[in-house]
Amino acid sequence: MTSSKIPSHFAELLDFLPDVLAWVKDRRGRYLWVNRAFLIQYCLDHPCEEEFAAVEHIQGKTDYDLSPAFLADQFRHDDEQVLAGHRIVNRLERVGESQGTTVWNITDKIPVVDAKGAIIGTAGITRAAGPASSLEATAPGFGPALAHMRAHFHHEITNRHLASISNMSLRAFERQFRAAFHLTPQRFLRKLRLRLASRALMYTDESLADIALKCGFADQSHFSREFRRQFARTPREYREYYKPLADVPVTKAAAPMQ
Repeated sequence: MTSSKIPSHFAELLDFLPDVLAWVKDRRGRYLWVNRAFLIQYCLDHPCEEEFAAVEHIQGKTDYDLSPAFLADQFRHDDEQVLAGHRIVNRLERVGESQGTTVWNITDKIPVVDAKGAIIGTAGITRAAGPASSLEATAPGFGPALAHMRAHFHHEITNRHLASISNMSLRAFERQFRAAFHLTPQRFLRKLRLRLASRALMYTDESLADIALKCGFADQSHFSREFRRQFARTPREYREYYKPLADVPVTKAAAPMQ
């Protein structure tokens, strides 16, 4: 799949990355181009006799055609932030389960601009997040901190402890983390917890209180307040709105298709 929105040599280069899913979308969220890894992942979950069949199915479609509604809404919210000129950098998120193992990804999204500097779409990549050693390649100096957040998001995590395991002073850690991720460490952690909670609301029948505690919130009230601030719905409203649309399990490819 090619597009005028991405130079052919860059498209070819991205096709050489087997573990990185890459895409370009227009302002309306329609896929203009995806790399070969994206196509292969799509075919794994939606059997295709030939690769071009996946191309024909994906091109011009939106996340609402490829993913459950609650995920598509999150992806569209991301796109709107990027279309406003913001970047999503090194976001750690859980995207699903594979053979009983939790799957985590690192996702980045940036605006696509034309020759006059006008934003005409979005581009993104997502790839599996491995142990701390492999996270270092994505966010040099923060691999241990990201790995700790990933493993212990349900517990209290202080900036001082994250700085310690990163071998930095507290002040240096907070300053450099914000420069790298455009978020404070605690806001990054809160967004991670809220993403995990949104999945739990869809794919489990756990009580709101249990989800709050398992995702690292002090109590249900704190959880509800933060959740509503992020998603413009209370956890209960979110579950009631999306649950009927999420009865079919999400495929492994659904979450990365952003």
